[in-house]
Amino acid sequence: MAYDTAQARQELLDDVAGAADEIGIALAALGEAYEQLDEVNADRLEEELFRPLQSAYGRARRTHAEFAARHGLPGRAFEPATPGHLSQGVKGFVDGAVQAAARADGRIAALQDSMRPVEVGDAELRAGLSEVRRLLGDVPVRARELVRTLGR
Repeated sequence: MAYDTAQARQELLDDVAGAADEIGIALAALGEAYEQLDEVNADRLEEELFRPLQSAYGRARRTHAEFAARHGLPGRAFEPATPGHLSQGVKGFVDGAVQAAARADGRIAALQDSMRPVEVGDAELRAGLSEVRRLLGDVPVRARELVRTLGR
């Protein structure tokens, strides 16, 4: 039984890392979009999309590290993601970021729906996952609004 619990915890940790990796991909894409925008729109992108995703990324990484430490599991270094091809343009990078954020949200939603965080009895993990999802929640709407108004 101890092996099953340890294995379940490791799988949870891997799922949280996968979600964090997706958020890292979103951030890399937004970084490239930022470089292609004028100052006013770059500032909007930073405020509306980059900051919430940066917060979600930090929270996901912290949730991962703290869960690993609480249960004696190995931590992990998160490597910077690659943003994609410059030819995507701002809209392509923003779309890619939204898709990556949606994949992260979907991974966490599936994890929460599975009840595994409850089964391992870790309230801090559950709170961290909920906070990451809250931070990701408005990203698609904000991105649509930003892209809709670019160039106006």
